[in-house]
Amino acid sequence: MTSLEHRTAAMDAILSDRALTVVRAPRIPDPVALADALAGAGIRAVELTFTTPGVLECIREIAAAGRAVIGAGTVLSREQAEAAIEAGARFLVTPGISEQVAEVAVRRDIPVVMGAFTPSEVMWAMELGAAAVKIFPARALGPGYLKDLRGPFPNVRLIPSGGVNAGNAADFLAHGAVAVTAGTDVVPPAAVAAGEWAEIASRAAAFVRALR
Repeated sequence: MTSLEHRTAAMDAILSDRALTVVRAPRIPDPVALADALAGAGIRAVELTFTTPGVLECIREIAAAGRAVIGAGTVLSREQAEAAIEAGARFLVTPGISEQVAEVAVRRDIPVVMGAFTPSEVMWAMELGAAAVKIFPARALGPGYLKDLRGPFPNVRLIPSGGVNAGNAADFLAHGAVAVTAGTDVVPPAAVAAGEWAEIASRAAAFVRALR
């Protein structure tokens, strides 16, 4: 698969499922089982963060299995971006604006979902080539803020993250988000570390049902 096909497939999965999952955990005992549990429940895009020990090896294992769309999150530098892509990450996510990460993503033709909060930051992210803009922390102003941002940015793909759960995810979508980020509501760090894949699959399925 070419880099352009990877780029298209990654964003297609996020936009089609209207969700991606961000995983932060002290350990991931079976990365493929985790990804399979999430993808099987309807959330194919799985973001593993650089705050997770051994994240690059986890990305390699999921990428090799090929049943989920694996991405790297909390990408803070050019070096991390390059390493994640070499490990098989098909999309990158940043907590804020990073010119270094944007440069790597654009050059390697890998979509980057860049973190922003203010209108100025949204503009900056788009100027740097972001495929979508992560509004973080979304809990700060809630779903109505997405509607406000859609006014000046009707064509920008906005993806809220931070504080999104099964109870409010549909509201974020109704107010203009193209997708939402499922975090600890779906993948509690303790459940991931304990390998509770059935529990995680059940939580993911409930989250997906809530989007409808």
